[in-house]
Amino acid sequence: MQLTGRQKEITRIVRENGPITGEMIAERLHVTRSALRGDLAVLLSGEIIAARRRLGYYYLGGGEDPAAAEIRSCTAESCMSRPIVVNVDTNAYDAAVLLFTEDIGTLFVGKEDDVLGVVSRKDLLKAAMGREDLAKVPISMVMTSRSKMIYAEPKEDMVSISQKLIDYEIDCLPVGTFKDVGGEKKFVLQGRISKTNITRLFLDLGKGKQ
Repeated sequence: MQLTGRQKEITRIVRENGPITGEMIAERLHVTRSALRGDLAVLLSGEIIAARRRLGYYYLGGGEDPAAAEIRSCTAESCMSRPIVVNVDTNAYDAAVLLFTEDIGTLFVGKEDDVLGVVSRKDLLKAAMGREDLAKVPISMVMTSRSKMIYAEPKEDMVSISQKLIDYEIDCLPVGTFKDVGGEKKFVLQGRISKTNITRLFLDLGKGKQ
């Protein structure tokens, strides 16, 4: 694609300084924003640069979409919520009541420094469909054990976490790390990431709060 001298200069400015607004480009070239409209249209149609609302113009020649970069920079520890933990001797009925009173979809079993498993609404629904008296069913019989638990690390990015939620068809991930304590492997819980957290992140980015 044959570019004019000004179009090449615009491309260089966007490549080196993007994302950058049209007003800022015009200021650097000492022209009005309207004077650049045709040049920007050519560069956009040629997919040399791209534009995103609130961010401005950015270079497409190998650079990452700034919106994607912003989402990737958000980690589990910056977006997570407070986890609800129940004792291992809790029964399934009390766990179900707690889910509804706290308006959450997942409980963690054990202690924050030693999580033994995770229980979701789906797990409790399956137990209830088995026509069992939930008050007599220990939560350990319903939970997904620690060895099979899918989790997120505190520094893990939200794109990776979202992929796990989709791949494993789950609604929430515990955030934490495995640690060796006296020769025993324990999961230390720090928080939780649910689809609600991801929706809130999407909303905040859309409003420019991040």
